[in-house]
Amino acid sequence: MSAASPSWTLPGDARSSYALLDVASARAIDQAAIAAGTPAVELMERAGAATAAAIRERWQPVPTLVLAGSGNNGGDGFVVARLLVEAGWQVRVACARDLKTLSGAALAMAKRWTGPISALDPARLDGVGLVVDALFGTGLARPLEGDVRAIVEALNARRLPVVAVDIPSGIDSDSGAVLGVAVEADLTVTFFRRKPGLVLLPGRGYAGDVIVSDLDVAGDVYAKVPVSLFANAPGLWRDAFPWPTADSHKYTRGHAVVLGGTVLTGAARLAAHAAQRIGAGLVTIAADPSVVPIYTAWRADLMVKAIDGADGFRDLLSDRRLNAVLLGPGSGADDRLAGAIAAALDAEAALVLDADCFRVLANRANGLVGRLNHSVVMTPHEGEFSRVFGPAQPRLAAALKVAHETGATMVLKGSDTIIAAPDGRAVINTGAPPDLATAGSGDVLGGLIVGLLANRLQPLLAATIGCWIHGNAASLFGPGLLAGDLPDMVPKVLAALKA
Repeated sequence: MSAASPSWTLPGDARSSYALLDVASARAIDQAAIAAGTPAVELMERAGAATAAAIRERWQPVPTLVLAGSGNNGGDGFVVARLLVEAGWQVRVACARDLKTLSGAALAMAKRWTGPISALDPARLDGVGLVVDALFGTGLARPLEGDVRAIVEALNARRLPVVAVDIPSGIDSDSGAVLGVAVEADLTVTFFRRKPGLVLLPGRGYAGDVIVSDLDVAGDVYAKVPVSLFANAPGLWRDAFPWPTADSHKYTRGHAVVLGGTVLTGAARLAAHAAQRIGAGLVTIAADPSVVPIYTAWRADLMVKAIDGADGFRDLLSDRRLNAVLLGPGSGADDRLAGAIAAALDAEAALVLDADCFRVLANRANGLVGRLNHSVVMTPHEGEFSRVFGPAQPRLAAALKVAHETGATMVLKGSDTIIAAPDGRAVINTGAPPDLATAGSGDVLGGLIVGLLANRLQPLLAATIGCWIHGNAASLFGPGLLAGDLPDMVPKVLAALKA
């Protein structure tokens, strides 16, 4: 395998605005800010003020009900209630527990509230024009039940406008899972950085619009908290994109190889075209002699090589200038594909495994799973992942576990595609529109990634860029998208990136 680009790495701490904070990281920032001299009550005041400001920017004064829990999230809710009243709003508070159960900063904020407080009761929603959900924050780990569940179900049934404080109550902050039932918010005001549960499905669908307030915490506080999870955006990788330079030529931009099938020939063609568009210097489709004319007649700028089974593929890859390989699209799940996977692993080329490869890997008797390594990127959808590695839930944890165990980079595809590296770093890609639910779109993604690997990018970087460009190309095209439209949208995406 040709040397990977050494110049790119994900940010190592929470200073990055793309960082996603799990529960432990969010608590660590909170504690670090307090240790640096900002009292807990001041952080709570800022959180409530940020939420109240967001509400006033979006809504005119209406009768408002604040649902306050017994922890710090409830304390934030009391601040919101007080500040809205000071701005002339009519506000009531319904508290999940007796005030005697509150403590610390939450108790201090409850004592500053001089308005009415009632118990949680769905009847409290009568006559309300806006609800503030401050029941539970990021630490919730159990299903909602009792009076809390009852009022959340009533709230969702009434379709009242809802603002969630930090995260909608009932959403697992780390996985995005719904813990029995969850608040369906129109707006979520979250603190420090976004939480995984606001980016991962289904939690993302409950959050509505998301506003992030850093609570005016100094950057050196964020620098003390290591993070390994990020939301995909060009700001993470734009400077590392392999733009050609004045001294570039086709060989410096790498040579990608796509294994072509004998029946579903369109899959390999889609992938090869995507690899060309993303910047591979040369792209070859390797195929059985019986279908070489099909591939040869397709595009004049694509190379085609006739190979005789897995042995012929192994001979082809003996030329180490062919430095990136894509297997699986339309290949057919047979012994020839198993042999091709083994040959590619032996050649130490950068390798993307897609589609039919997961039917082959599911046969553990061939030993291929045990041979996966840091040069490999796998791109299964949830069903393919489950076939080989077991349940894909929770998605983030499952992807990270397999990446760690195999040493390969895992791209678990979906509307919240997870790109997980063996070292525990991960990127969540949310830019895939529903229009991508069309045959062949996954083949294009495989082609984009292999084209970037041909340019000698690290597997995590190649997969991260490929997923973002794939989704952005689909969004740019819009309704009516076919997989064949995607490669020709890539130059427009690249032009915007470069500009």
